[in-house]
Amino acid sequence: MRVAEVVGRVLHGHGARHVFGVVGSGNFHVTNALVAAGARFVAAAHEGGAASMADGYARTCGAVGLLSVHQGPGVTNALTGLTEAAKSRTPLVVLAPEATAPRSNFFIDLPALAAAVGADFHRVRATHAAEDSAAAYRAAARGATVVLGLPLEVQHTVAEPWSGPIPEVAPTPVAAPQVEPLLAAIQAARRPVFIAGRGARAARDPLTRLADACGALLAVSAAAKGLFAGNPWNLDVAGGFATPLAAELIGEADLVVAWGSTLNMWTTRHGELIPPSAVVVQVDRDPAAFGVNRPVDLAVAGEVAAVAEAVLGRLDGHSTASVAGDWRTPELARRIRDNGRWRTVPYRDESDATTIDPRTLSAALDDLLPPDRTVVVDSGNFMGYPSMWLDVPDVAGFCFTQAFQSVGLGLASALGAAVARPDRLTVAALGDGGFGMSATELVTAVRLALPLLVVIYDDAAYGAEVHHFGPDGHPLETVTFPETDLAAIARGYGCDGLTVRTVDDLEPVHRWLAGPRTRPLVIDAKVCAARGSWWLEEAFRGH
Repeated sequence: MRVAEVVGRVLHGHGARHVFGVVGSGNFHVTNALVAAGARFVAAAHEGGAASMADGYARTCGAVGLLSVHQGPGVTNALTGLTEAAKSRTPLVVLAPEATAPRSNFFIDLPALAAAVGADFHRVRATHAAEDSAAAYRAAARGATVVLGLPLEVQHTVAEPWSGPIPEVAPTPVAAPQVEPLLAAIQAARRPVFIAGRGARAARDPLTRLADACGALLAVSAAAKGLFAGNPWNLDVAGGFATPLAAELIGEADLVVAWGSTLNMWTTRHGELIPPSAVVVQVDRDPAAFGVNRPVDLAVAGEVAAVAEAVLGRLDGHSTASVAGDWRTPELARRIRDNGRWRTVPYRDESDATTIDPRTLSAALDDLLPPDRTVVVDSGNFMGYPSMWLDVPDVAGFCFTQAFQSVGLGLASALGAAVARPDRLTVAALGDGGFGMSATELVTAVRLALPLLVVIYDDAAYGAEVHHFGPDGHPLETVTFPETDLAAIARGYGCDGLTVRTVDDLEPVHRWLAGPRTRPLVIDAKVCAARGSWWLEEAFRGH
């Protein structure tokens, strides 16, 4: 048995069931070993797409994603998607063949590359292939993106006789969280707000029970949208995407507890959303995250769920009823129910004869599409419309590719999400710029025959730059483009294509939804673009 085969068997034994990638000589044997062990290989058109597929898959199903690429350019082609995953703390293992001879044309400094983008690096050794592979998988399962170096000469080495068992890696001892100061802050608060972030995605139940016990309102960062879906005290997303009511209530808080959130400029509107008088607490498993974006009054190290459970245990089953009575009133519950969604905020519809208001488009789609959905949002001027107008059933139903803020990752991420949850309709929300960068992966979408709806918010421009530089009179020829028939391009790839300029143009979507949904539907929505989005206005003001 060769080392490459051992690596594939061990990764499958630890739970790897899907691997995304583009196969070349350097990753041929390890990929085939995974397939022979029982994993499904999903071939992408480009390594950049494969990286985003693995990322979207891992975020949606909560399991470790696997990416398999060729040495040298296969790794560098995947680099942007890999960086997004690392910055999002996606559990991901990158099978990275390694040309170790410095004079090889394929040589790159893999450990330095991994460090540069915030990923971990492990390397497989000929005499410890099973242990090294297991260690990489376990590191990913703990929430890291891991580049697993597979030296070409080592892959072909005959391994020590091995047939299992799968090597285990001893868990890292975890100290009990010190929660007394947090407990005291919660007991003293009269208007507490919890803001849950990416690090709290698995902690809905303990956070909800703790919020009920202390009368806290619930909000999330964009990366954790859907975490509190259906809860009557859910304010939805804080920060630039916050509704007027959410911004008002967070602005009245006397205690803000950030659970697995670093309270970055987006979540806090450059610090202005949280009142200066509020006590701010940050709970995170990584002490290095404390205070990275703003000062905090109290930091608590520990897993979010464990900290919440520990505080609940100290409360000893007694809710702070006076707090709940002051903050969680029937009147406030009614206001949240009636005005807590962007759908309920009045606006002037700016649709005209040839373009549709993106708010009107998004609201119509929200009514039209089944509620059991996964919404994946690319980056761009448009991104708040699908993020805020399209409801999701839970935190797994929303994938926000914004940690690196790269345009063009949404389509492939949606394909990975669709592989993870084929029982749901996957909605990929893109701008026309991001679609142009990633359209090649429509080949993969057609091949997979998964239920996929692609919605392009098409303003024939890089809208963020138009609205950033346009008001100051800068020339915009470099960021504006002639109108293009993107639906025809999609049909050329084998998808169904639809151009939408009015709500009535969405009628064919009914027929597509009623059918087998085995051919992706791409909607080229010609959106009006007279003004910039409110969240980018906030961002530009902050700069």
